[in-house]
Amino acid sequence: MKKNLSLPIIILLFWSLFPLLWQLYTSFCTPEALTHPLEIIEHRWTLENYRQILKSDPPFIRYLFNSILLGITTTLLTLVFSLPAAYGLVKIKPYKAKLIRIILFGIALFPYVLLFLALLEIARDLNIGNNILMLSIPYSALSMPLAILLLTSALKDIPSELEEAAKLEGLNLAQRLKWILIPLIAPATSSTAILVFIFSWNEYPIALTWLSNPDLLTLPVAIARIAGSSVYSVPYGAYAAATVLGALPVLLIVIIFQKQIISGLTQGAIKG
Repeated sequence: MKKNLSLPIIILLFWSLFPLLWQLYTSFCTPEALTHPLEIIEHRWTLENYRQILKSDPPFIRYLFNSILLGITTTLLTLVFSLPAAYGLVKIKPYKAKLIRIILFGIALFPYVLLFLALLEIARDLNIGNNILMLSIPYSALSMPLAILLLTSALKDIPSELEEAAKLEGLNLAQRLKWILIPLIAPATSSTAILVFIFSWNEYPIALTWLSNPDLLTLPVAIARIAGSSVYSVPYGAYAAATVLGALPVLLIVIIFQKQIISGLTQGAIKG
């Protein structure tokens, strides 16, 4: 039985990892090697693609910093508002909570790309364009429905007796959240934070319209602006190198917090 299962698993892994491996391979290839992949070429490997990206003006590191700052700000803002909202959703009457969850689920499924023109008009009217911190506001608003749903599911699994005992000890709501509830849902909070961070890291349409200052571009927008010497020249190697460098921070986060992600996403999925 194990032998029969091993082949599908290998095929699935290959199917999942092949695009990543191809990007990594492309980032180290010369243009000649990419044009003739099956031929024997003397100069196949190069670091020029990475040199081109790292020596860009503005520096590529700045785009990484912009995306990291935006991701952290968006994540913190989302958690600050979604945690109390999830707690309130757990405490209201069941039929009201169910209706609100259905609405949140519908909002989470709504294609947010349809909103980027309206958000652009808001940014123009309020004069908040070209501001990384202001960009975290619509990002948080778009991330909050899913965050509330995930945190609500985690809070529902906490026995009500624990909170009642904390009330008898004289703890107010803020203290109960800080010392009891939030530590108990730490896996769900971690997985939610990582999902929000990844969303802000990968988001493109809103960042494209909000940010025009080259020094403030996020990573996806900066990568999309990499250009060749002419309209007929596509710098595949530079694109691949930028993609690899841009994926490394998120990949490290997922590897480091993989247990929290799995635990948080599966928390409440199995009832006992």
